[in-house]
Amino acid sequence: MPTYRELIVNSGLERFDAQVLLLHIVQKNRAWLIGHDSDAASEDQHAAFAALAARRRAGEPVAYILGSREFYGREFQVSPAVLIPRPDTELLVELAIARAPQAGHIIDLGTGSGCIPITLKLERPDLTVAALDISAAALAVAQSNAAALGAEVRFLPSDWLAAVAGERFDLIVSNPPYIDAADVHLSQGDLRFEPSGALTDGHDGLQHLTHIISAARAQLKPGAWLLLEHGWDQGAACRELLQQAGFSEVQTWRDLGDNDRVSGGRYG
Repeated sequence: MPTYRELIVNSGLERFDAQVLLLHIVQKNRAWLIGHDSDAASEDQHAAFAALAARRRAGEPVAYILGSREFYGREFQVSPAVLIPRPDTELLVELAIARAPQAGHIIDLGTGSGCIPITLKLERPDLTVAALDISAAALAVAQSNAAALGAEVRFLPSDWLAAVAGERFDLIVSNPPYIDAADVHLSQGDLRFEPSGALTDGHDGLQHLTHIISAARAQLKPGAWLLLEHGWDQGAACRELLQQAGFSEVQTWRDLGDNDRVSGGRYG
């Protein structure tokens, strides 16, 4: 049988992806692999790795193959019903943690896997956290993650804020579908496998952002923040939308790649 090193080298995958898949099969960490990469794989391990490697070569995201992805230091279950959590979204969480008032009421719109509201609740147990999504399948994933991680979050099916009409919040956050429908990246890489309705609004990428900014005004307490993740080239457009809607302290924050990633402001 081939060694672990040979499995990785001959997999036809990027080395990192191959290592992640192999470590998932052998249930060991990277340090173990460094010391055992010349060991022979068992027949079962060889077959299991070959099957996973074939799925990855076909383009399926590693997170969907493994069924989980790390976010803010925790493992979140994922499926093709939800977007794969990305490091850029951790910026939105950090900004929310810093701006949420003590014992505040927070809501996340279009929650997907639930990584944003669950992380907010676990990092700030004083907060009362709710999360909405129009997809029943996505809500099932989010609820499972909340149960597994021990986070008390209220999940509701909703077309944006419709299910909580009349409620007021101390902070609203959202990572809505914001990719332009004409963007070629939607037909490339991992995005091909992720739910299109969670990636794009089917138009220019600004329709959901525009709706949220408009609708949030009636449901934010005086001085409360609205924070929105968006595309690298949408910062100026979001700031203009926020200013036109009457928000103050409007600004855009950059992600680790130095791209515009989150814009927000205070209302009232």
